[in-house]
Amino acid sequence: MNAIEGLSVIISVAHIASAIALLNGLFTTFGQAKIVSQAIESIARQPEATGDIRTTMFVGLAMAETSGIYGLLISIVMLFANPLVDIFVNFVS
Repeated sequence: MNAIEGLSVIISVAHIASAIALLNGLFTTFGQAKIVSQAIESIARQPEATGDIRTTMFVGLAMAETSGIYGLLISIVMLFANPLVDIFVNFVS
């Protein structure tokens, strides 16, 4: 395998890994919808606990959104600042 083939394999695998990391955003959306629907259902059953349920819902939404942002960050790193490319270039040279 020459240097160009090796570099193309690294870049193509990085693109596939980036696509998988971006799937996290899709699942984050479904998770947030589940959190909100359960909170609305809980408030309908116990209106006196609205404040506690709302607070817990916002904490859960923040944690779910953070997971989506981490997936986006990993995807950006894999596409634009992939450390494996530098390691490969230094190894080949």
